[in-house]
Parts: sequence; structure tokens; C-alpha cells
Amino acid sequence: MYKYLLSIMLTLILGNQVYASPIPPAPNLNAKAYVLMDYDSGMILASTNKDLTLPPASITKMMTAYIAFTELKEKNISFNEEVLVSKKAWKTGGSKMFIEVGKRIKLKDILQGVITVSGNDASVALAEHISGDENTFAIYMNQIAKNIGLVNTNYTNATGLPNDSLYTTAEDIALLSRSLISNFPDLYKLYSTKSFKFNDIKQYSRNKLLFIDDNVDGIKTGFTNAAGYCLASSAKRGSRRLIAVVMGAPTPDARIQSSRTLLEYGFRFFETHRLFQKNEEISQARIYGGEKSEVKFGVNQNSSVTIPRRQKKYLKYQYVIDKQLTAPINKNDTIGFMHVKLNDEIIQTYKLTSLETVNKGSLYRRTVDSLLMDL
Repeated sequence: MYKYLLSIMLTLILGNQVYASPIPPAPNLNAKAYVLMDYDSGMILASTNKDLTLPPASITKMMTAYIAFTELKEKNISFNEEVLVSKKAWKTGGSKMFIEVGKRIKLKDILQGVITVSGNDASVALAEHISGDENTFAIYMNQIAKNIGLVNTNYTNATGLPNDSLYTTAEDIALLSRSLISNFPDLYKLYSTKSFKFNDIKQYSRNKLLFIDDNVDGIKTGFTNAAGYCLASSAKRGSRRLIAVVMGAPTPDARIQSSRTLLEYGFRFFETHRLFQKNEEISQARIYGGEKSEVKFGVNQNSSVTIPRRQKKYLKYQYVIDKQLTAPINKNDTIGFMHVKLNDEIIQTYKLTSLETVNKGSLYRRTVDSLLMDL
């Protein structure tokens, strides 16, 4: 017999309940703000001042590269086309790739100069090549930021050079990092490059964490006097990937040590569990006035949760579905929500979607169901 669902709590009971060993509190780091995020679940495991707006310095170049990746994916540009170096790009101060005015440089080299050596000259050249000028490119950056869901970020340039209107947060940088890795897994590998040679000048990645921890494969450093020392990093151990963002550390060593501390804390004390795959049938819900009385449903994306270690047995799922769900329902329509709870606290929510189309039923079926709905 089918089970009709109306905010029905389904509980997974896995073995006898035992008291799990506690985990220590989140680390106290020497930084203005930080975020530790699990890549698969998108859950924040630890944070301080995650919504505090701060200057991002050269972490800005993550968005510069993100736009280049977008244009490459859509085949609007290619690695082999040439970028003309303007006088403005050549004169841009700060960290440099050492390109020369009037020269034509392959886009692949320019992009690597942005990612590996944090070249401000390369960033301006790339922005001008894609959008015509840096101001237009900054508008593009903000459009992409909005699409990704960066609600506390504003870009004014492609480099991260100081500007009172240039700001972001540790949480937004973590979200950008996750989107970068997810949407461009092959291009993201450029961030693991430890050195880059151009014009017979060999420069090493400014992300020193790449040289210390073999699990780390990105992402970007930043520094200005106003921003302090910043680092967005990502590491993978086995099937798990974590993202750590540290902003406003007082020294280069402090940002490295803080990042290592966060990553180790996340890998050691938390576990990520896959729940349901996108389009996997979870159960069926009662539907009225349809050609059939139930509709199959699942989640609208692959679902995971990250929880303290050895706590999986305490997970509970709550499916919340309209008690008067009525046909017609189209495939992929949202019909409710799944709350994932740990110790009676909601830790994650996913949309529930119909896995099939249910058309209106016969007049007789609609009449009978309308009477049942009033009971």
C-alpha cells in the first residue's frame, strides 16, 4: 500500500545508538575572516566574519580567469589566438608577467600569467581582449558574480588593485571557488601549475601551499596593504574536496598556516555523505485529479551533507509536500522540499521535483478526488 506524504518524517536508523566522540570547536585563526567549505555539499564547516566585506586584492583574478574560462568553453576565444598588449596593460603596476607593449602574445600564455604569477599586466591585457576595455570587463565580472550568487561582492577592475568600491567576502570567494572547480574542471587544473616561464623569465606560483601540501591543487593568493594577506585554497583527499578562504592575515606565513589548519580540521573531523542522485526516485506523493494517483519524486540535484564524523546514524529526512497536490504536474516541477536534519536541526534543504508528467485525469477521477480533498 502506498504511503501518502504530508510533511512525513522519515528516519534512518542505522544500528544501535551510541555516543559519538566529540569534535573540537573551529580553530581560532589570526585573520580578519575565514571560511571552510565542503565542495560536494557546499556546506560551511567553520567560519569567522564570513559576511564581512573586505578588499580581495589579487583574489579578484579568480573572476578574471572565470570569465576567460567561460569564453573558452563557449568557443568565443581560443588558447591559440593572440592578445595585443596595450600601453595601459604594459604600464599596470604591481605583480607582472613582463609582457611588452605592442607585442602579440598567445592567449594561453596570458591566462597562465594571470593564474600562476598573478600578473596585473596580463590581467588587463586579457580583460581588454575579451571586452574591449577594463571598465566593460568589470561590468561583465559583476554580471557573472550575480549569476553565481555572490551577494556581497563588487568588482571594479580585473587585477584587484586598490579601489574603494572593490570588495567581497570570505563566503563569496568560497562560492566562486566552488563554481570555478565545478564548471571548469579541466581548466581548473591550470591552478596547480607551480612555475611558468615567459620571455626566458621563470616565475613560481605565488601560492606556496602548492609546494607544501601535495593534496592542494589551487587556488589564488592576494595582498595589498588594505587587504592584508589572503588565500583561497582547495585540497582533495580521496573523494573529498575542501575549500578554505583566509582573508586579512598579517603575514604570508600566517595565511599559509591558517589555510593548512582549516583544511586539516575539515578533513580530520568531518565526513561527507552522498544522499540521493539527481533524478533518483526517492518515493511517491499523493496527487489529486490526475490520470494516476501518485507521482514519483526525487531531488533536483545530487545531494550530499557534511557532518561531524561518526554522526551519520543520527541523520533524519523530512519531506514537505503540499497536502493538496493537484494535476497537471510536469516533469521537473518543484513539488516540495527535503529537509536534512541532524539532532533535530535542519542542516541542508533540497528541492523535491517530479520525475514524471502527470496529466489531468478523467472527469470522474477529478470529481472523486475533489471530494477526497475536502475530507
